Amino acid sequence: MIPAQFEYVAPSSVDEAVSALASAGEDAKVLGGGQSLLPVLRMRMADPSTIVDVGRIPEMRGVREDGDQLVIGAMTTHHEVQRDPLIRQHAELLSLATRTVADPQVRHRGTFGGSLAHADPAGDLPAPALALDAEMVIAGPSGRRTVPASEFFVDYFTTALEPSDLLVEVRMPKWTGWNAHYEKFNRVAQAWSIVGVAAAVRVSGGAIAEARIALTNMGATPIRATGVEQALVGQQATAEAVRAAARHATEGTSPAGDASADVDYREHLAEVLTGRAVLAAAGA
Repeated sequence: MIPAQFEYVAPSSVDEAVSALASAGEDAKVLGGGQSLLPVLRMRMADPSTIVDVGRIPEMRGVREDGDQLVIGAMTTHHEVQRDPLIRQHAELLSLATRTVADPQVRHRGTFGGSLAHADPAGDLPAPALALDAEMVIAGPSGRRTVPASEFFVDYFTTALEPSDLLVEVRMPKWTGWNAHYEKFNRVAQAWSIVGVAAAVRVSGGAIAEARIALTNMGATPIRATGVEQALVGQQATAEAVRAAARHATEGTSPAGDASADVDYREHLAEVLTGRAVLAAAGA
């Protein structure tokens, strides 16, 4: 299908982009890598009056250090996130999860910020962002504000972004020395997660000293598996101990049943995949 007509704006700065969004009103859409927006436009599931293309804003690209934090520009592609040496060193979980996103063609075009702003519950990057205490830096008509990942994801395909807001960058602490793994189950025909588990653990003397676990597609938003985290701390990284902790994986979740999996099957997957992810991260 052919998209409906729209105005096209390509600002060269964040301020220009925010101004364009404010002028266009609630019917405007931001174009990043386009991997989520363009299919929706072609099917006319969205009919924006204005498209604001932020692909020409240098400030929104790249990865850098800022003291004890990593800063990732919202327009940094999945391919760049996956291969960036700073991310591999200080946020390995993010690199591993990004490796599972779609296929190489999509990873070369799709963007980290675009995936987070799209907020698909089956998307692979919101859960690692939550597990790693990411903070979203948002520019709007009143200036910039920072929103933690725990408050950024609001509901299905819904975030804390207002119509005139722009996600500029993502900040997170450095998790240097933590082991990580991202485990997902998906249908062979496509890469969307039926269930995914983002796990980061710090092992000391053969025992799990700290753990951070988040689940993909077990609710309207990514969910921290705090019950699993608490059960893991102080335990030896053995299969028996990890499986026991993983039984807490479904606590606080609200998975939906659909054509890919019913609720019971998703809950079973969450428990099994949590065990696999933690064991892999702990090197057991």
